[in-house]
Amino acid sequence: MPKFYPYKIADHFLYFTAECIVEAMHVHASDRKMTEAYSAKFLVRSDGSSFMQKRGDLTDKEIRLITEFIKENYIDMYKMWKNFGGMDFYQKKD
Repeated sequence: MPKFYPYKIADHFLYFTAECIVEAMHVHASDRKMTEAYSAKFLVRSDGSSFMQKRGDLTDKEIRLITEFIKENYIDMYKMWKNFGGMDFYQKKD
């Protein structure tokens, strides 16, 4: 399961799975065993903004920090995502 970075952001790993790449660009955040049961899911748009599809166990502060981190680093994250064969950015304006 690829991590976008080897360190935690807001005490959570940011990652995706091999099954994820058939969906629009997104980021899972989990501080546990990196399973979907406890993870949050952020769909990422082409401008770096994100839409939280699943909250997981994140606090409001952690959501804010992770959202800001994604906005600042989404280009590098997208390159890694695409190198694994991932789909394009999330398109909807929710």
